[in-house]
Amino acid sequence: MGGTYVTAEAGGGRGRGGRYPPLSALVISAIAAFSTVIVLAILHSAYDDALSRTRTLLGHNLEPTPWHMFPHAKGRPPARAAMLCAPSLACLPPLLQPQAPAANASSGAPRRQCPAYFAAIHRDLAPWRRAGAGQGVSRALLDAARQRASMRITITGGGRRLHVDLYYACVQSRALFTVWSLLQLMRRYPGRVPDVDLMFDCMDRPAINRTEHGNGDPAAPPPPPLFRYCTTRDHFDIPFPDWSFWGWPETNIEPWNREFKSIKLGAKATKWQDRVPTAYWKGNPDVASPLRVALLGCNDTNLWRAEIMRQNWEEEAKSGYSNSKLSSQCTHRYKIYAEGFAWSVSLKYILSCGSMALIIEPQYQDFFSRGLDPKVNYWPVSIVGMCESIRDAVDWGNANPAEAERVGKRGQRLMQELRMDAVYDYMLHLLTEYARLMDFRPAPPPTAQEVCEGSAVCLADGKQRLFLEESAAEPAVDEPCVLPPPPPE
Repeated sequence: MGGTYVTAEAGGGRGRGGRYPPLSALVISAIAAFSTVIVLAILHSAYDDALSRTRTLLGHNLEPTPWHMFPHAKGRPPARAAMLCAPSLACLPPLLQPQAPAANASSGAPRRQCPAYFAAIHRDLAPWRRAGAGQGVSRALLDAARQRASMRITITGGGRRLHVDLYYACVQSRALFTVWSLLQLMRRYPGRVPDVDLMFDCMDRPAINRTEHGNGDPAAPPPPPLFRYCTTRDHFDIPFPDWSFWGWPETNIEPWNREFKSIKLGAKATKWQDRVPTAYWKGNPDVASPLRVALLGCNDTNLWRAEIMRQNWEEEAKSGYSNSKLSSQCTHRYKIYAEGFAWSVSLKYILSCGSMALIIEPQYQDFFSRGLDPKVNYWPVSIVGMCESIRDAVDWGNANPAEAERVGKRGQRLMQELRMDAVYDYMLHLLTEYARLMDFRPAPPPTAQEVCEGSAVCLADGKQRLFLEESAAEPAVDEPCVLPPPPPE
């Protein structure tokens, strides 16, 4: 009879007609099945273990920065897709490497000069250029900067590969968009971004205090080099363009090239003479900012000529951001800028309206705010007697409407010149000058992760991905602007 099983010598019987397998075959099958379960369990355990240790640019399995705590689900495992976003899968090189278009030099026209505030790059890097007790950026200084860094970024391979060593989580998607900005710089200037090794803190307040590091004494050792979004006159932190130039999905603010066009179009809808002749501010005062809390006390259009409004981002998110469009907030002749926990990304949006910007004594500087000139492209407001200072500025502007309008237009023109071309040129010049100061060859540490456009986009959610894709750069067709020379020593 066909289909019967062969018994082993010491096996159990065939059963009825030999239709059942022998005991040895059952044991072998059971062992195989059990082994498969064990292997799958081990693989699943290893997979879960890898997930529990995977650190991402969105803060998975990272603690918040100790120097600036914030609500953060630090222990949540990353999405399963995060494992598929590894560079080995997402960063496969294309079959054909993209080439940058040839620089447009055929016209023989002189290269454009960088805006004057680019000269601040020399001042920012001066502590590592001075002769004295130690010169340049050393590995020891870089290690010292790690104490206040949220991540370490290395660019190698002739400006073609980027690695990130993650130390702490950043608020929202700052880290993702900051790394994306560097990837776009590499895309815009392929092969021209220098190899660098730098420490970056994506939180707000500067940390490298001048008084703790020689206060600029040429004979003092250089301070630890730390990049961040802002600095002050009392700090050595190196300002770098903030993440919002590539979009701020948590507040529905689009990449800068789109947002500026939208704000400028909204500003054209209301002529100067038809704008409300008072000052306007809308923002979040609940950010540990005594200045903004005090500003709430100026909310009286009759007494102080000011309208001060709270911004509740949680409620705005629920309503689809219908009441927070920046393009619809250019209806007043005067707009107030008030720093928050530190500097605020709102400065560029306020200036973009063409209203006369009333800037309350800023303590912090971002990379472009060094181009501000009081009573030329903004109006200064004193912290002491702030409400009275706002009232006096509005009264002056209403008594001199043509000049007040010109101040507003010059502020808007400064933002018009702050195209993404200028942002990328600033980044390129800053990193180029910084790279010249390094006394060692950059190399990513063993714990660093390679990041490319594919792995960054893979990690992002829907709106993040949209903004990343909208802010993708194109290779430059012109040479970068010419950096102003350093001032005399």
